[in-house]
Amino acid sequence: MNWGTKLLIGMLSFMAFIVVLGILMIQSETDALVDTDYYEKGLRYDDQYLRKEHVIKDNAVPTIELSGKDVVITFKTEADGTLKIMRTAKKSMDKIMNFKTGIGRTLIITSPDLAKGNWKFIMQWKTNNGRTYLNEQEVFIQ
Repeated sequence: MNWGTKLLIGMLSFMAFIVVLGILMIQSETDALVDTDYYEKGLRYDDQYLRKEHVIKDNAVPTIELSGKDVVITFKTEADGTLKIMRTAKKSMDKIMNFKTGIGRTLIITSPDLAKGNWKFIMQWKTNNGRTYLNEQEVFIQ
């Protein structure tokens, strides 16, 4: 076999490799980096930014503590809203729950429901005076 044949075999192998990768890319259903409702989120961005600014301006950042088998979230005032718990490694483990703290201003989540690892807590709440807030925090559960 001379060098021309080897060169031709190498080029054909590389081209076949590129074609197979192209076909696999076209057949894949979703891309994890692309959000399905990015347009709607873009329209709501100003509202979310304002809610995050309220948290900073009013010094209303909730504290998250791990207490034994529980995750305790303490708010500065009474809160009524939603908590989205996102697992960064696996989307199927994400959870959304509604909450109302009442006079105690605390929300308790049992951690056996949450696997060990990194979680993102996204809290949206409203206070008695009608002010809305949005806060995101990373939590590592051991």
